[in-house]
Amino acid sequence: MDPHSIILRAANPTTDEGLTFARYVDEVAEGFFRLMLGRRAESIVATAFIQPGHDLSYEHVTFAEREDVIVGMTLAYTAEQHRRSSREPLKQAAGTLVRLRMMIVELLFAPIMRILDSIADGDFYLQTIAVEKELRGVGVGAVLMDAYEDRARANGSTRLSLDVSAKNDGARRFYERRGWSVDSQWPKRLPIPALKFYRMTKEL
Repeated sequence: MDPHSIILRAANPTTDEGLTFARYVDEVAEGFFRLMLGRRAESIVATAFIQPGHDLSYEHVTFAEREDVIVGMTLAYTAEQHRRSSREPLKQAAGTLVRLRMMIVELLFAPIMRILDSIADGDFYLQTIAVEKELRGVGVGAVLMDAYEDRARANGSTRLSLDVSAKNDGARRFYERRGWSVDSQWPKRLPIPALKFYRMTKEL
């Protein structure tokens, strides 16, 4: 596929784009948002998406389009933006009953969720990169990654970072071909293969 047929643009704060975003982030997170938010997960994330000031905001999203159809996206932000992030937009969108479910899941998965709090100063962190299944392997991901790196430089970041599941060999190889390397892993001691992640980095 011709990479020039892919158009990149900033996300708009609309519910429709929020629903697309919600589908992508849950897919990449292997159903974690459905687990945390229940059957209304996509609509809850979409409602939060249109609000500024948090990790899942439209402010941090770049969409890839082909023939005016969204075919992929990245979600990325700086360590400082993450530190300033609020959980309130997601909690408000969830409502009282789902907030209780959120609290339980966040408590159970607290060690994993703390990974985000280890983003180093100067890093531009890639939380999510997603591409439609039928277009994987044809260059859309590379176009998105190039744009992500350009955004990092424009932000004054000195390093790129992301976390990838240890069982996702394909993704890790993709990043390694682009000059990334494994910087650390979690957990450091406990043998939990299903919950093992690699922090990968690339100097700019």
